[in-house]
Parts: sequence; C-alpha cells; structure tokens
Amino acid sequence: MLSSRIYPLFVGLAALTPSVLIAQTTSPASPAIGEPIAEANQLPAVTVVSDGDAGTGFNAAKPLVNKSSIPLSQTPQSITVIPRAVLDSQQAVTLSDALKNVPGVVSNQYGRRGWDDLIIRGQVASDSLYLDGLRTAASNRVAEQLFGLEQVEVLKGPASLLYGLVLPGGLVNMVSKRPQGYDFANVDVTVGSHDFYETTVDLNKSLSENGKQAFRINGLISNSNDATDYVWFKNRYIAPSLSLDLGARTDFTILTSFQERGYVRQQGLPLSGSIAGNINGSIPRSRFIGEPATRPYNATETRLGYSLTHRFDDGWTLHNNLRYQQFTMSGQLVANNVLNATSQSLTRTGTDQTYNGQTFTMDTNLQRSFNTAFGKHEITFGSDYLNTREDVLSYTCTVPALNVYNPVYKGGFACPATPGTNTSTTVRDLGIYLRDQIQFGDRWQLVAGLRRDTASTYADNIRTRTHTDNPASANTGSAALMYEVLRGVRPYVSYATSFYPNSGTDANGNTFKPETGKQVEAGVKVEMDEGRTNLNVAVFDLYRRNVLQADPNPANNGFSIAVGEQRSRGVEIGLTSDFKNGLSIIAGYAYTAATITDDGGQKTTTVGQWLDNVPRHTFNTSARYRFSGELNGWELNGGVRGQSMQRTNGYTLPGYVLADTGIAYNAAKWRAALNVKNIFNTEYYAGGLARAVALGDDRTVMLTLGYRY
Repeated sequence: MLSSRIYPLFVGLAALTPSVLIAQTTSPASPAIGEPIAEANQLPAVTVVSDGDAGTGFNAAKPLVNKSSIPLSQTPQSITVIPRAVLDSQQAVTLSDALKNVPGVVSNQYGRRGWDDLIIRGQVASDSLYLDGLRTAASNRVAEQLFGLEQVEVLKGPASLLYGLVLPGGLVNMVSKRPQGYDFANVDVTVGSHDFYETTVDLNKSLSENGKQAFRINGLISNSNDATDYVWFKNRYIAPSLSLDLGARTDFTILTSFQERGYVRQQGLPLSGSIAGNINGSIPRSRFIGEPATRPYNATETRLGYSLTHRFDDGWTLHNNLRYQQFTMSGQLVANNVLNATSQSLTRTGTDQTYNGQTFTMDTNLQRSFNTAFGKHEITFGSDYLNTREDVLSYTCTVPALNVYNPVYKGGFACPATPGTNTSTTVRDLGIYLRDQIQFGDRWQLVAGLRRDTASTYADNIRTRTHTDNPASANTGSAALMYEVLRGVRPYVSYATSFYPNSGTDANGNTFKPETGKQVEAGVKVEMDEGRTNLNVAVFDLYRRNVLQADPNPANNGFSIAVGEQRSRGVEIGLTSDFKNGLSIIAGYAYTAATITDDGGQKTTTVGQWLDNVPRHTFNTSARYRFSGELNGWELNGGVRGQSMQRTNGYTLPGYVLADTGIAYNAAKWRAALNVKNIFNTEYYAGGLARAVALGDDRTVMLTLGYRY
C-alpha cells in the first residue's frame, strides 16, 4: 500500500526539470491551486484576505478551481465563486447555505439528514466535492465545515480535463483559510433558534519579519437542536495551518484539520399527511418518525496535506498539492416505510451503518506563459493521482410501527448477527492532462486541452467472499472559444466531455462500462464598472450516458444494467456587483430541464420523466448595504430566493419563495450581527425520497457577537 502511494508521487514529479530553488520576494500568503503565473521576471502578489479584512466585496478576485491566471470574466466556462463576505453577511453555517447562492445548483434536497447533498445542472453531484483542488473522497459521508473555508467555487459542466473522475453536472471546490503575513485574532459567539450555540476562533500569527512564515488556527464548537423533536447536532472542528519560508520563490503551506460530528438523522415525514391528504389530518412538522433510543451518528475526519508553489528562473511555475485523509462514521437509521389501512400506523425500516475510509490524492502541474507568432500561450501540463478506499458494514434491522398522530416510542431496534452488507471498495486513478490557453491579439481567446485517465475499481464482498476488478481508461477533453465584441462583453462557446467508472456487476457477473458525459455550452460574460459588476449568461445541453438503471428482467431483480441516458438543458444567469455607494448584490436565475432519455427498457417506461428533485425554475438574490458618514459601521442585508414545483419519485412538491433579512454593526474591535432567515416562516419541502418528504427550514434567528484584534 505504501509503495502504491509513493509511486504516483514520482510519476507526478517526473516532468520537473532539476533546478535549484532560488528565492526572491513573494507574498505572505501561500498560493493555492491555479495561482497566477508571473512573467519570467515578475513575481505575483497573492493575498487571501481574512475575515474582516479588505476583501469584503461580493465579487471574488479569481477562482482557484480553473488552475489558471486568467480572470473569471475572461474564462470561457461557467464558474461561480461565493466569497467569505457573502457567507458572513448571510451567517451561512452549512455548505448547503453557501450553494443556495449559485444558479443551477439544488442543495439539501434530502433535508437536514446531516450530509452534504447537491445537484448541479440537474445531475447529482454530492460526491463531486474538492478541497483545495483535491478530491475529498469517492463517496461524500462527512459534511464539510464551512467556517474553515475562505470561499466556495462551483465549476459547472464536465470537468474531467482538470479533475478526472467527475460526473458531468460539475463540481464544488472549497478553498481553505490560510496563514497571513500579519497578526489578528477573531472570536465570535452565536446564539440562535432551536438552542443553537456556537463559538468560533480564528487566530493568525506572523512568525517572520517578511510575513512569509506564519501560523493560523481555526476552531469551532457548536451545539443545536432542531425543529423536529429529538433531533440534535454537535460539531467540533480545529484546523491548524503553517506557512514556511523556504525562499522567496517558494511558497509552502501545511494544511491540517480534524472534525467530529454527532447528530440524529432527520428523515422527514411520510407522504400521506404531509404533501398528500390523510383522513386523520396533517402530521405535525415537528414529528420525529425515528426512535429516540437508537444510536446517534458519530463521525470523525482527519486531514493532513500541503500546498507547494515554486517559480523557476526560466518562467515555469510548479504547483504541487497533496493530502491524506481518513474518516469513520457510524449510526443507526430509522426510515419510513408505509402507513397501514387506518393511515395512522407507520411501518418503519432500520439500518445499522458503519463507514470507514481513507483517501490519498495529489496533483502536480507545471505552468508557463510565453509569446509566439500565433499568440500568447498559457500552458498547463500536469498529473494527478487518486487512491480512495471505503469499507461499509451494515445490518438490516427491525423496528416497531409508530402511530404518527399519537406517537409512543418503544425502542425495540433489533439487528441480526450477520450483516447484510460487508464490503471494501477501492478506486484508483492516474491522470495526465495538458491545456493551452491562447490569446490571439486583443480580443480572441482559445482554450483547449486533452486528458488520459487510467482507473480501476476493486470491490471485495467479505460476506460472499467475492472480488471484482473493473479497470477502465478514457480520453477526455474540452475546447472553448471566446471573443470580446465590445469592451468587457465576451461571448463564448465550449465543448467538454467527462468520464466516471461504474462499480458493481450485472446479473451475469459482468462489470459495467464507465459513465460518459458531454456538454455544449454557449454564453456571454459582461464586465462593467471597472470590474465591480459582472453579468454571466449561459445556455447548455448536457448528456450523461451509461447511467446505471434497474434491470428490466424480472428474473434479475436487484441487479442493474448500464444503458441509461439522462439529458439536462437550460439557461443560467448570474450577477455580482459591488457598487461604489456601499451596495453589494449577488443574484441568479436558472431554468433546468433534466429528463430521462433512456431507461434501459423498463416495463413501465420512465423516458421523458423529470429527474428527481430538479425544479425547472430557481432564483436567488442577496444584497448588503454598508452605510457611511454618521452611520458608518452599520450594514443591512437581505435576500429572496425560491423555486418552482419539482417532481420526485412519482409525486410533486410545490414551489416556494423565502425571504431573509439582517442587520450588523462593525466597530474597530468588535462586531454584532442579527439575521432572520425565512422571516415569514413559510412551510416548504426541500425535496424527497420514495417514501419520505424532506422538510425545509422554518424561521431561524441568529445573533452573533464578535471580537476583533
């Protein structure tokens, strides 16, 4: 196992020219992936500002997810960045809170179950999560801690060129907070609805005169109950990071974190009595359909990695990012089944689950800008490696029925001695990619790249003592053309493909062909008011093929076939602006038509059916106004968001519109903020499963008091 991790490290570094690490001046902050590339004799100035610093606008300086120095407004691709200023203004707590600002993204579609659930452009993307440009794991189990992030980036559409095994809807890249070249200390205490209590600490200490060597630590403790009876959440998080001074041309940051989560899963309500009528009336939204005596979920996750950037004398820049992480999660779930003939007694299913896993991942690339007779080029050549393993142990348990109108919780959660699932799955992938960004004259830009992946999925079923090995390889790529028709107005067209291996076997024991995806996109990016206002419009047509579907042969019940096809088409509009008068706005609208175009020949066809939990229309607006003059320090914020009806698992959920508001005061040494989310206490449903509907959040109030030093 150790050799399998070390070998790809040398593969990724093989292309590096032997060179002495020669130093000059550089910035105090350690660059992340995609750091701007300097000209041969010019070094970049990189600053990732901390909370309360100058970076308080809603416009992000640049995305890191694209591994490029080209500004967002000149990138022929749909990328949305949610900076720290937006997260703080909204008092966002979860990753889902952040993603509600992104047009074309549906988040939290399974409610408050304790995981990060999301859909991008109509396609499920819950497992397409990246931290600092590196995949978190093949399967997303432990929810991310938003407080430790500087910004959240969403890259829409196939992203295999730079990231390998990614589903075609897109991916989310989270950027960690990093050490800065000056001292500060931020402490915040927040109280809120449902007994929400949270304390956060963000400390930074410069360890050298030039500010290049620094230490930063983020920490969080939070406890909360829920609008649902017996449901609670506890979070503990700490993230030390250290930047070392290895010379002015080299930036090196060690990034670590540890988090612990405990919670009771909130599984929603039965369809009858919530979205559907019941002769006994409506089930209270606070009703808990589980068993209070069951074992709550407990999860821990540890991460250790680094980010390295070195600028050579000949103009080449090396980026090397590496991380190892491991996690464990265990708990008991009680889920809905069906109501009896009286429509009162709910039969339920029980599952005892334990997940353990580890992931080693690395990305190494070389970049350089140079001029030729055919234009100015920015070359990126790299290699990445992923080795992720997950062990699953689960028991199918019995649990008594529950009268959902007059509940009496009796316990009785009983599990067999033999597990129903006992598997170990490993995914390995080695990819090599090349991209060239070419600028012709002052107006034309062409971006094109190719990638080669060699992957394998190893699955061991300990219970049946069977082993499967599913190797797969693919060539993917993308190309895009952008032209500046007027100053700041840049239309573009693009084409991209994706590759994602399927796991498991069909009824005959054969492994599946990998999923493939492709997308055609056209759009325009408009930059106004000296870059303070950016408008992005995109239309897209996306296909996802070889999707696993249930085998239509009744004799093969429980098996799948890989012939399915899904299609997403739509329009997205995004606006961000920081006006000179203190007003900042982020807004978006998306139309997404996501349907099944091939169901594998099901007896009851699903061709033309909407994909689950994907509304046709969504919109979001959020604004902040910062006063000046006698009211300097005060700010008002608020927003409105909503969506149209959506279909899921054969039933329909109504649309909704929600409103938020808030007020804050910033002084030299302290800050206070009060936010009210869903101020009209609108009752809505976030999404649903086959036998349960997920409840949306009710009105919540949050008050934060903070100290700044």
